[in-house]
Amino acid sequence: MDLLLVTLASLLAGFVDSIVGGGGLILVPALFAVFPNTHPATLFGVNKGASIWGTAAATLQFARRVALPWRALLPAAGVCFAGSMVGAWTVTQISPDFLRRVLPLVLLGVLAYTLARKDLGRHHLPRFEGPREALAASVLGVTIGFYDGFFGPGTGSFFVFLFVRWLGYDFLHASASAKLLNTTSNLAALMLFAWKGHVWWHFVVVMAVANVAGSLVGTRLALKHGSGFVRSVFIVVVSALILKTTYDGWMR
Repeated sequence: MDLLLVTLASLLAGFVDSIVGGGGLILVPALFAVFPNTHPATLFGVNKGASIWGTAAATLQFARRVALPWRALLPAAGVCFAGSMVGAWTVTQISPDFLRRVLPLVLLGVLAYTLARKDLGRHHLPRFEGPREALAASVLGVTIGFYDGFFGPGTGSFFVFLFVRWLGYDFLHASASAKLLNTTSNLAALMLFAWKGHVWWHFVVVMAVANVAGSLVGTRLALKHGSGFVRSVFIVVVSALILKTTYDGWMR
């Protein structure tokens, strides 16, 4: 029964994650609810072990249908991996608890800005070209990659928002680009958790299949309905993240 519950959560997480990120909002609480006495690092390792396959599958699906700026994204993915590794190491030295109260306020600002700018992310108008685009994407990659390794909640949504706001992508291209970077940051964290022995592989295998299935459905919907659909899902997910992080940071 435990495996069934977390597998269903992984399926839904893959669906949400493939569109705008935020799958951890579903899967991590489910893991903590089903296994309340398990070390948190193990549950985070299981989460990364399952979700990385869904984000990777979404990346491949998007890459087939959306023209991605690979010359900018590949170096960004490399520094994102490094940033996530450094963040994961840093969390072993410094507690991330101070971020718990700040995060809801940051997310609230993201939501307010998105709602106020009704045309935000509806048109694909990249602000940079060539090396400047690669540099901008790399700054984004290393910064959010570090955050993902150090703390994590809302990583995919932050990637999407910054690709839209800073680099000028529409929501569809932003979501597609975010998947590649999120896959690399997840890989870095998974490698660290696996090295420390914090991954239940017998659970991960089943959950990964479900996560990929959810991811494929979500990606097809995003490709079919375009940026407007992705923007709507983004608003819903960020709103849910605000509620969840407010509870975690201020009410517990």
